Amino acid sequence: MALRADDLIDRRRLRRKLTFWRVAAIIVAAAGLIAFSAWIYGDDFTGAAVDHIAKVKIEGTITEDEELIKRLEAIRQSPRVKAVILSIDSPGGTTVGGESIYEAVRKLAADKPVVAEVGTLAASAGYMIATAADHIVARKSSIVGSIGVLIQYPDVSGLMDKLGVKLEEVKSSPLKASPSPFKPTNDDERAMVRKLILDSYDWFVGIVAERRNMTKPEALALADGSIFTGRQAVTNKLIDAVGGEAEAIDWLAGKGVDAKLKVVEWKDTEKRGGFLFSKAMAQTVGAALGLPGHGGDVLHEIGVDRLFLDGLVSVWHP
Repeated sequence: MALRADDLIDRRRLRRKLTFWRVAAIIVAAAGLIAFSAWIYGDDFTGAAVDHIAKVKIEGTITEDEELIKRLEAIRQSPRVKAVILSIDSPGGTTVGGESIYEAVRKLAADKPVVAEVGTLAASAGYMIATAADHIVARKSSIVGSIGVLIQYPDVSGLMDKLGVKLEEVKSSPLKASPSPFKPTNDDERAMVRKLILDSYDWFVGIVAERRNMTKPEALALADGSIFTGRQAVTNKLIDAVGGEAEAIDWLAGKGVDAKLKVVEWKDTEKRGGFLFSKAMAQTVGAALGLPGHGGDVLHEIGVDRLFLDGLVSVWHP
């Protein structure tokens, strides 16, 4: 019997509803699968459900980094993390930034085996952080070292004279706000800065001596600002072996860590860096300079963020 028009309309409506709910069910299932995958293998591993070796990348100019310190603490507390690989590729940065990360790594190493894997460069504060690990590996051609501290400041007094600009100031004491870029430094000011430098330098050298099982004279002999290849660094006891991630995992296996465990990177979930050091800031500067596309990434790579470093600095090239 021929279907009535009303029945055909009802059937079509039913089919539409059925199709809608089928699509909705597929979307929900896909979203659930993605969420489950992210839970196990994603960027936020606080509740990771599988045993693994955590990998943390420390790259670029080092500054005070609360997010990284929180991440290292989360790794320390995670029962699923059986060991840690610090992948370091840094010319250094602020001494305070290096110190804070160094202490966080030492706290982590008290609970889990930690190995540092040096990429292209681990200099100054970057090397300071590497010494916090229980074992250091680097490529044969990696650059390691530059142990030391510095302060640099410009002297624009000559330019001011040419422009006819004069600075007036009233100070509570002779060394207040010194050194200043607006006038040449005198002997007393340079002596004050040198005391700062030597105190932090002595602390840095002490760390190297302690962590690398050297005498203080041995550490001092290597702490003249020199840089070394990975091969030279092995000879000088600044690192333990040449190699990469495979050699790092082999060392961890010797510490009772299952070498078959998956290496999972714990990434920065807060997009590391404040305004001056963020990639967004670098991209903004790049756009202002008329650089196309990823101009901000280029600025970040060539070290524009280092222009904003202040205070005591442990960096290969400011």
